[in-house]
Amino acid sequence: MNPNRTLPIPPHFDPAKVGQVWRVPYQQLAQDAQTWAKTHHIQPAIADSPKICLLAIDIQNTFCIPDFELFVGGRSGNGAVEDNQRLCEFIYRNLHRITAVIPTMDTHTTGQIFHPVFWVNSKGENPPPLTQISLRDVENGVWKVNPAIAQSLGDRNPEQIQQYAHHYVKQLEIEGKYPLIIWPYHSLLGGIGHALVSAVEEAIFFHNLARHAPTGFELKGNHPLTENYSVLRPEVLLDQTGKAIAHQNSLLMEKLLEFEVVMIAGQAKSHCVAWTIDDLLQDIQQRDPKLAQKVYLLEDCTSPVVVPNVVDFTDAADAAFARFSEAGMHLVQSTEAMDNWPGLAGSDSGFCVE
Repeated sequence: MNPNRTLPIPPHFDPAKVGQVWRVPYQQLAQDAQTWAKTHHIQPAIADSPKICLLAIDIQNTFCIPDFELFVGGRSGNGAVEDNQRLCEFIYRNLHRITAVIPTMDTHTTGQIFHPVFWVNSKGENPPPLTQISLRDVENGVWKVNPAIAQSLGDRNPEQIQQYAHHYVKQLEIEGKYPLIIWPYHSLLGGIGHALVSAVEEAIFFHNLARHAPTGFELKGNHPLTENYSVLRPEVLLDQTGKAIAHQNSLLMEKLLEFEVVMIAGQAKSHCVAWTIDDLLQDIQQRDPKLAQKVYLLEDCTSPVVVPNVVDFTDAADAAFARFSEAGMHLVQSTEAMDNWPGLAGSDSGFCVE
């Protein structure tokens, strides 16, 4: 088939169900995918040229389904659902062009530094969700590490954990990161919130079977002593003594840069998406700034964190994306034909990165 045309949307896709949780019928879908590939002459992904990757960041129920713990509504109030409707359609229309899909999975347990139970005040009360804990708060004893949690953290005693907490919020401030925010319990391993959005899981599974392209899942965020917005790097790498507590995801960085085109979508634009792109850009600039031109940000498939009357990260997210664009990355719309994206030229053999 002509690699520059788009495919129709398979009949199983129902955009009205994108905001719901349901079981993907794997066996029937596998048969449908194989039939779809034959009908539309879709070749195995291994033969693709150029090789195109979709990095799908944290498209999980906890962030993308209304009434779940950290639904990313954006200013529209329904942002993540609308984003995922467009993303699913984009995957299906460009099924024959997308070589690999790499979904990242925010993966947590209860006793982590950004969850309420980790901290207590002088009355032994946990901070309510969306509390910001500043360096001054820790220094003044407004919030302290919960002694019960500190005792469960292995080879560090409670005093060391308290010292680490001071070090942690100080490092966030020094490095210009967001202040420590206490999030509602979310994306808990083994829970339904951790799972991929059903409609996106369905699209990715369909791609896997139609293209013979295994999905490259990347788990992040399971270390108790650091946040991990970016899939490429935790927020803090070293403790107060200089000892490593976590490591950068160098293997994924290398894997991404092997592709000729890297497309990025997911949630939330202001946090996990922006921080991942920022880390990717920093690495690219150290290697060769021109590599930024291989990165395409699907702006209509991501939304910022907005909690009405509490916080609104829209402006911060837009400023970050403007900076990424200035560095050479491309801001694109999923609804626009890939042939028309800047830096990509159609040809009989597919796309050529200029």
